[in-house]
Amino acid sequence: MEKILMLFKLGVKYLFRYRRRYGFLLAALVFCFGIVSFITSSKDGMYDNVYITAQSHYAGDIIARGYGRNFLHNDEITSILETAKLSGVNPDYTVLRTMSFETGVVFFNGNAISLKYAIGCDWESEAYLFSKMEFSSSVNSKLNDDSIILSLPVAEQLGAKIGDSIILEIDNIFRQKNTGRFVVSGIINDVSIFGYYKVYISRLSLNRLLLLNDDDCSTIGFFFKNPQAAENNRRILHKALDDKLIMGPLVYDRDGLNRSIDGRFTWDHMKVFLLTPPVYFSEISDLLDAMNIVSYFLYGMMLIIIFASASVTYRLILHERAKEMGVMRSIGFFGSDLRIVLWTEVIILGIISIIAGLLFSFLLNFFASFISFSWFPSFEIFLRGGRLVPLYLADTVLVNILLTLLILAAAVIVPSLRASKKNLPSLLSGETL
Repeated sequence: MEKILMLFKLGVKYLFRYRRRYGFLLAALVFCFGIVSFITSSKDGMYDNVYITAQSHYAGDIIARGYGRNFLHNDEITSILETAKLSGVNPDYTVLRTMSFETGVVFFNGNAISLKYAIGCDWESEAYLFSKMEFSSSVNSKLNDDSIILSLPVAEQLGAKIGDSIILEIDNIFRQKNTGRFVVSGIINDVSIFGYYKVYISRLSLNRLLLLNDDDCSTIGFFFKNPQAAENNRRILHKALDDKLIMGPLVYDRDGLNRSIDGRFTWDHMKVFLLTPPVYFSEISDLLDAMNIVSYFLYGMMLIIIFASASVTYRLILHERAKEMGVMRSIGFFGSDLRIVLWTEVIILGIISIIAGLLFSFLLNFFASFISFSWFPSFEIFLRGGRLVPLYLADTVLVNILLTLLILAAAVIVPSLRASKKNLPSLLSGETL
């Protein structure tokens, strides 16, 4: 043990002594690992922001929604909630919403805006979701059945502010128009494709405008502490509900959903579909997949640069140190001792490079957060607060570290083995390869 510790200290000493020789390799490792970390963290951050936005918009990691009849009655709601409890799915919390699509219009001060979404929610049960949203002005803490929350584009086009009274017109289930007067109690700073032309009111108020029962809803959303478990929980819940309700098939993208609900207006019964946010934004996932191809290409190029830089630099270093290693062998060091010293140098160099590379990626992400993407239509869905926010996932960072160390090891293992196994005369003459 004492010998290994001595060899380790010797490796540290030699790394410091030859720091100028290792300078180029260190710079290459820091640059490449920083770029790799920047690419992966930006990509993960973009996907995470899309998921969070969609999760908030559709209200759930698993969303139970009826098609054929676009709302659920109290007995169906009760069946879904009880089955979710008995099946062991155990959501962190549950949200009920009523949705009206493309039939709403808001009026204020002579202006009218057609809505993409009018969302009826339970203010208390969705307090957690609203707490994660960015409001352009303070939200009224006392939300009631007369309150309405506007998205920023709607508020700007109407010219409405907090406290203003506006009129909401909705087509009810009989395609007749109902109106209600509401007070603006909050404005959400959401200019993404989900946020445009959207308002929130209480579920009770929207149900009554639509002429639904007070307890009816359009969707039931289940939230989990670990969203990655949503897909497995969806399969469990679907199987448990299959003998209680008429269930639609499990679908995994928007095209699959559209095919499954094709002709729904002619159905004589309702089907309940269990959906997840990725089903809704599958087109965006396709865009991210296309970006992945570019990122994987750059990722591969960085790894090739690491391998080439390490191979060339390390061979030159070993060539310069051949006589020194010969002297070490002549005073009693074995080949295995030389390998420990050489590998200690490389391992410490790799660790320093990874730490410095992570700091470099932080710096790149810091500057990237100030870049405006306004020229890219609808790119706001990838941003948070108008900025590109990275996400350093433990699994991704670990893979980056392991790949970097493996590439570094692959570049130095053969030259170091050859050098340490050379006979003494060859080393003393300066021959290493």
